[in-house]
Amino acid sequence: MIEDWLLVKEDYHPGKGKDRFIDKSIVSFLKAVALIRQSGYSSSLSRINPSLRVVTTLLSLVLISLTRSFTFLFIVDGLLLLQMIRLDPRERKRMIVLSLVFPLIALIALIPAMLQGSLLYSLLLCQKMVTSILSVHSLSMRTKWSELSRALKSIFVPDLVIWIIDITLKYIVLLGEYSTNLLYALKLRSIGQTKDKFGAVSGVMGNLFLKSCRMGEEMADAMECRGFVGEYRLPVKLRLTRIDYLYILLNLLLVSFFLYEYVWR
Repeated sequence: MIEDWLLVKEDYHPGKGKDRFIDKSIVSFLKAVALIRQSGYSSSLSRINPSLRVVTTLLSLVLISLTRSFTFLFIVDGLLLLQMIRLDPRERKRMIVLSLVFPLIALIALIPAMLQGSLLYSLLLCQKMVTSILSVHSLSMRTKWSELSRALKSIFVPDLVIWIIDITLKYIVLLGEYSTNLLYALKLRSIGQTKDKFGAVSGVMGNLFLKSCRMGEEMADAMECRGFVGEYRLPVKLRLTRIDYLYILLNLLLVSFFLYEYVWR
């Protein structure tokens, strides 16, 4: 015998909920996780030794901060832009936008100085900011985070700094994924509720805080059980290939041009 209510056609139309804040939060978390996971973009430049890339990037940042030549900065910018050819168009666009946003803000702040006669030095400062951002972003795109940790160890960076970087990146990914799942659960359980869900996000933040505390305690216990004392013992073997030597030659030419512009000219 079938009940009458089972034969009635379902006619349920949930109301429109206000999910805009939840959707934006989900997108923000996914972007942060994606940025970390997509590091190490595959290309011919990615075959360059990571330690060599880190050292040359640090050297280029020093030269950029010391130079007074627009020509040197434009040459470095041209080389960095050539490296972006094989990037995804969206990633290339984001890289260019990020390299221009902060220099434009600095340019606006330097308007009083430019009106006082320091136009050339103000433009030079903004150009240095553009080149520095492009250099660092190029390194992050071409180098995996595991390779970056190994490279930092090879140039004698303190183990504490490497440990902080590793743990920070790891938990950004883990907590980002956990937060995304919580927001999806909140969105699914509040279908049809027209009430603003902004207040429910405080519960997600509290849950995330408790989760991070619990994960921190578990990590400390695991480190203690495994006898980890904060020392990284990574076998670093500096094996240079043909492309590494070409990369070294290119950087030597840049250093020579810098010395010519800065010292001898």
